[in-house]
Formats: sequence, C-alpha cells, structure tokens
Amino acid sequence: MFRRFAVLGFALAASIAHAAYPEHTVTLVVPFPPGGGTDTGTRVIAQKLSQKWGQPVIVENKPGAAGLLGADYASKGKPDGYMLMMGNVGTQSINPTLYGKKMTYDHDKAFVPVTLVAELPLVMLAGPATPVKTPKEAIALAKSQPGKLTYSSSGPGGSMHLAGALFEKASGTDLLHVPYKGGGPAIADLIAGHVDFSFATLLESSGHVRSGRLRAIAVTSDKRAPTMPEVPTLAESGLAGFNTGSWIGLVAPAGTPKDIIEKVARDVHEVVNAPEVRQQLLDQGAIPVGSTPAEFAALIDADRKRYGQIIRDRNISAD
Repeated sequence: MFRRFAVLGFALAASIAHAAYPEHTVTLVVPFPPGGGTDTGTRVIAQKLSQKWGQPVIVENKPGAAGLLGADYASKGKPDGYMLMMGNVGTQSINPTLYGKKMTYDHDKAFVPVTLVAELPLVMLAGPATPVKTPKEAIALAKSQPGKLTYSSSGPGGSMHLAGALFEKASGTDLLHVPYKGGGPAIADLIAGHVDFSFATLLESSGHVRSGRLRAIAVTSDKRAPTMPEVPTLAESGLAGFNTGSWIGLVAPAGTPKDIIEKVARDVHEVVNAPEVRQQLLDQGAIPVGSTPAEFAALIDADRKRYGQIIRDRNISAD
C-alpha cells in the first residue's frame, strides 16, 4: 500500500513540476544562419513566448550541412522542454531521404513534433532578362528551349530545388538546375540575369518584387498568398493540384514529457494568432498557423513521402 501511494506521490509531484513549466530559460535552436526565414520567424515567436511565460526564450543558431549540424545538436538536448528546435520542411521531411545513412542521428527516433508554427509559401520568380509574365508564357518558353532555361536554388535537395523539380514534372518542361550555397546568392544571380527563374520564399523575394527587380510569376501553394493576392497560384494557372512550399515548426528531443509538449503547442498557437504577431509574420511572408502535435506529425510524414518520391524519381542527391 505504501509503495502504491509513493508511486502516486511521485507522479503528482512530476505533474505539478511540469505544470509550472517553464521555470527558467528556454532555448530555441535554429539549425540555420541568422537572417533566413526560419531564423526570422523564430525570433518573433521567441520574443512573444518570453513575454507570455515570464522567462527568457533565447534563439541559438547552429548552422551547417543543410540543418544537419543543428539538428544533431538539438537531438542530444535534455528532454525536459528547455531545449526545442525550430525545424523546417528540409530538416524534418527532406533530409531523411536526401542524406539517409549520412545523417549522424536517427531522425525517426530523435524528435517528437510539437507544433507547426507557420507556412512559408514559395513564389516562382523571373529575372529581368527573362521575357515572361505568366506561368503559361514561362511553360511555353521552356518547352521551346528544352534543357536550356535555368533556375537557381539554395542548394541540391532544398525546397527551392524540389519546387523547380515538381514544376518540371507537372508542366512537362526540362529546366537546368543551378545550385548555390544559400538562397541569397541564388536570388542575387537571378536579379543579375545570370539565371532565368527561381523558386523562393516570399520572405526572401517580396522586397525585390515590390521594387521591380524581379517578377512574381505565380505562388506554388494551393491558395494565393495574403501578401501577394494579385499573383495567381500555379494550380489555377493550369497545373491542377500543384501545391508545394516550405514551413517552420517546433520539435522537441524524444522523451520530452507529453504535457510540456501540449502546453508549448497551445501557447504557440495563442501567440502566433495574436493580431500583432499574426500581422508581423504576414508582413515577413509567413502564414501563421499553430497546430496540435498530431497535426504537425501528419504534415511531416506526408511531406516526407511526397518529397522522398520526387528525390528518388529524379535521382536527386546532396552532392
């Protein structure tokens, strides 16, 4: 009888401890350099969570190897809720297929999903030297010059690259992929006229579109972007069912208590949907969401299957 009450007592104590979470600093690991879409969105969330929780929420950048270095670091964090990672479609859904056995941690066992924070729609862009304004014109031009028109990306196997590969498959075109070491150089060479197209997040491209340095041909999501409502989707422009893009979301080291995961998910949902935060994210080109852990897990799995298939079909490698 005493043992039974002791066990119940320990369980109650643990529950009370978790209910007080967080009691000190929470670290959000970003496996990418400062300034990108994942980092920018994380800093907005970190500031507001810190205000809500009354505890510091700091962002720790651990860039390198397409997010692998930071993810490896975060996977080894203590599973107590005080280290979380802001992953994205690359780290959670693309890298497991793209890198496979080269990964230094077991992706299937390393993390548990917490919440989808925001969607980052991609936009198909044309450079100043490319004489097209609509998806139909882009497809017609590409079909007239198979294998000659180019599109830039942030690197092999990233969301920009896979968006281009999906566009080729859906439109029956043959483009030449030109990988760069990051989205910044990929966009810079598009502006300079060294490549014909690119597929980039609204965060990276909206300023260049507004200034006239680039032309937005279409967004790749299934709905028009709130910050570019005049730009059609590829789906409504003739590529029925076309839907791809990026997203950011929090994951936690495996073993993190379920009640902490659920609390973080609820609080993030509340934060990202607060009017001032929502507008801030929309202004950056992100669409705030906030989801349950189960909903986020389903998205990660669906995108892993979808992008894994295109990686295998087109024999895409990280090299």
